[in-house]
Amino acid sequence: MVTKKDKRKAAACYYYLTVKSRRRNRRTHRYWVRDWIKRRSNKNIMETLLEELEREDPECYKNFLRMSAADFKYLLDKIKFAIEKQNTHMRNAIPAAERLAITLRFLATGDSYHSLMYLFRIPVCTISRIVPEVCAAIYNVLKKEYLHMPCTEEEWLQKSQQFAEKWNFPHCIGALDGKHVLIKAPKQRGSLYHNYKGTHSVVLMALADAEYKFQYINVGCFGRISDGGVFNACSLSNKLADNSLGIPTPRPLPGRTKPVPFVIVADDAFAMKSYIMKPYAFRNLHGEQRIFNYRLSRARRIIENAFGLASARFRILRRPIELGVEKLIHVVSAICVLHNFLMTRSKRLYAPYGSFDVENHETGTIEPGEWRQSTQGLVDLHVNPHLRGNLEAKNVQREFTEYFHQEGEVPWQYKYI
Repeated sequence: MVTKKDKRKAAACYYYLTVKSRRRNRRTHRYWVRDWIKRRSNKNIMETLLEELEREDPECYKNFLRMSAADFKYLLDKIKFAIEKQNTHMRNAIPAAERLAITLRFLATGDSYHSLMYLFRIPVCTISRIVPEVCAAIYNVLKKEYLHMPCTEEEWLQKSQQFAEKWNFPHCIGALDGKHVLIKAPKQRGSLYHNYKGTHSVVLMALADAEYKFQYINVGCFGRISDGGVFNACSLSNKLADNSLGIPTPRPLPGRTKPVPFVIVADDAFAMKSYIMKPYAFRNLHGEQRIFNYRLSRARRIIENAFGLASARFRILRRPIELGVEKLIHVVSAICVLHNFLMTRSKRLYAPYGSFDVENHETGTIEPGEWRQSTQGLVDLHVNPHLRGNLEAKNVQREFTEYFHQEGEVPWQYKYI
């Protein structure tokens, strides 16, 4: 019979062996802070390299941080209050400017934290805290001004007018698409993030306007979820369904009499609705349907170019991101709002001529944009050509089809059918 005394002895023995094992396996640290890192203040990159680049080579400065010195200082003033830390009696805090520079360099190159440690003389454990904190601050501070979703009829009409003038697609208020952002397989998550390409990812769903800016983003859906499921899980889907975004009421297309709703253009990955237009299925199409598909693809190319330019400038998106999902959401959200920030303030520097697909409006020919030379990191959503629309959606599609063949005809469209 086991007595209480025997149980106490067994418990004491187990505790002794466990503690001893933990102490034996515990890593011993040779340094509190390495000597070469301690000398960081003597050779601070913000006081040497960046100042020299700003003074002597602005183009290299822009390449280093993906923005000009003026944009960097403006951004720093915007978010400094959110990322600045106080000095303590033990050590001085890393300045806000340096915290921002580390984060922008990480987004620009996708370098590992160890590479950044050697460049900035800051330990990996510190960088791993800085990057997500600064990304979250960038998104939270800038989203109200630079990631604005229209909410009034006047704003939506302005977006629609831009699509009509630049892409010959009236009543269009945005281009919708989703991309898989590749990640390293998360631990203990099974196949939740395993997508149809055999990789692991989270989905970035976005709506872009006619000027290649994101109006709405949703990041974080599991890579394994179907295309319709990704969109249905977005708040945008619910708001479009209950008409709570302030979108104008249906009205006739130019020169016609039948009222049609304002629409979003998308590809075959989405189910067609009265407010979402997608191409006809690519089989047994007659001329008018081919024209509709061509005109829709011209407008939908906006979102592809926005994704492509963002990944070309912020190359962290070109490879699987080795961060936890929560931190990755901060990183991708920050990239989207920085894209809008730079498209607003410095479009000529951020997206010079040739960055996007360039179209000759007289002949309709297209010269591929610079970003198409490399498309790693962002993967298209799986296309399901069998997603069909309801009768109302088909009537809207038919009205656009007739408009593009008659009142809204452009001279070069027949070359591409």
